[in-house]
Amino acid sequence: MTTPILDALKTHIPDAHITMMVGPWSSEVVARHPAIDCLLTCPFPGFQRAPQKSLAPYILLLSMAQQLRRNRYDLAINLRPDFWWGAGLLYLAGIPHRMGYAIEPGRPFLTRALPFNSPEPAPVSNLRLVSAALETLGYSPLEQPYTPERYPLQFIPTAEEQGWVNERLDKEGINPDTPIVVIHPGAGAAVKLWRTEAWSACASIFPALFTSPTPVRIILTGSKSERPMLEEIGQGMTAQAQPLLVTDASVGQLAALLRRAQLVLGVDSGPLHLAVAQATPTMHIFGPTDPRIFGPWGTAGRHIVIASAQRCPTCPSIPCGRLDFGPKEVAAHPCVRLVPEQQVEAAITTMLKKESTSQSCQRH
Repeated sequence: MTTPILDALKTHIPDAHITMMVGPWSSEVVARHPAIDCLLTCPFPGFQRAPQKSLAPYILLLSMAQQLRRNRYDLAINLRPDFWWGAGLLYLAGIPHRMGYAIEPGRPFLTRALPFNSPEPAPVSNLRLVSAALETLGYSPLEQPYTPERYPLQFIPTAEEQGWVNERLDKEGINPDTPIVVIHPGAGAAVKLWRTEAWSACASIFPALFTSPTPVRIILTGSKSERPMLEEIGQGMTAQAQPLLVTDASVGQLAALLRRAQLVLGVDSGPLHLAVAQATPTMHIFGPTDPRIFGPWGTAGRHIVIASAQRCPTCPSIPCGRLDFGPKEVAAHPCVRLVPEQQVEAAITTMLKKESTSQSCQRH
């Protein structure tokens, strides 16, 4: 959701040398972006949901600051609004202009801190920072309003990645005219997951919803560790909707597959945003995270969000914003699992009708 800022920066400062520092878990998303001159990876503390030694974040902070200091940057932007560690890193690196949001305890490390408007879409928050950064350097600010049409998500699969998808589908007897629905049920936090039996039930309605001469094919995608979940979903589906499981795709290959689909379904996860970047219609199920911040950044009407209205017993609100539940705690936080199948099935039906009407109008 940071990709909209990259073209905006390069367009306003064509001769700028742009370095981006990201966690290694997300580097593949931006590694190929044409606006980036240098990509650095850093295993930022606090994002891996794994125990660490108490001094490890500070040792890493000093080491990374020393590395950045050697590059003599003119300006840096701390894109994560509440990430004090990132703001501290920019300060210790001696970067003269340091942009971010006025959220404690990171605010003192910044030379310019904007008031944080919450909730607002994450791409808008990012674009506001970049616009202020441009003004700080004496350039004109970004054009408003900040919309997905003007500042879209960007990830373009290569010809090789598209070829991989074509070959894979051809082996399964899926020709170019076959309609495809992709379900990506996994996420980085267990509390975000929907019920496997609910995915099975919803997937089973697609054969009746598609009227094309070639029967629709369902594809379940995920990581290798998520394969047992995908198999469980597939086992619960009807014989007419038996799925293809894809668990060995790279980020680029997955993007090419999502581009080929007529519809992508899932929970709040990175691959769903990857689908939005391919201009493929999507449906997202949200629970603990706020769709007003992390919802799809794409053309209105082509992306549906179903947000759980069921507050978990020990959470102060819905959405609560918390993801770091231990395995024994997840059962007591069923907000996503309580989303009814009927609501999702109704949204799917509405979406497909809307897409069919839109395509018919375009043909005429």
